[in-house]
Amino acid sequence: MLNYAEYESRLHKLREEMTSRISSIDRDVHHREEPVEKDFAEQVTQRENDDVLNALGHEAKAIVQQIDRALLSIKQDAYGVCTQCGNPISEERLKALPYVTLCIDCAE
Repeated sequence: MLNYAEYESRLHKLREEMTSRISSIDRDVHHREEPVEKDFAEQVTQRENDDVLNALGHEAKAIVQQIDRALLSIKQDAYGVCTQCGNPISEERLKALPYVTLCIDCAE
């Protein structure tokens, strides 16, 4: 049987980390702490960096959504159950990625 409190705590901590990462990325992409470079070549490099940061930000936002779904499933007493086949998700898998919704068989 799963220890929901342990997973819920890990999910909240991970959500805080992702939210902090999103805020940091947002500050960097929108140049809130440093101005855009005046040199055109440097602007190109900054834009490339911004593209990478945007991709990382989108990934972090997707993880936050998955975490929110996992936290909701805990409240609904459905955490750790594969949303596709209905079988339990292994504890090893949940320890590695506590926000997954599919068992290893359905994820493949």
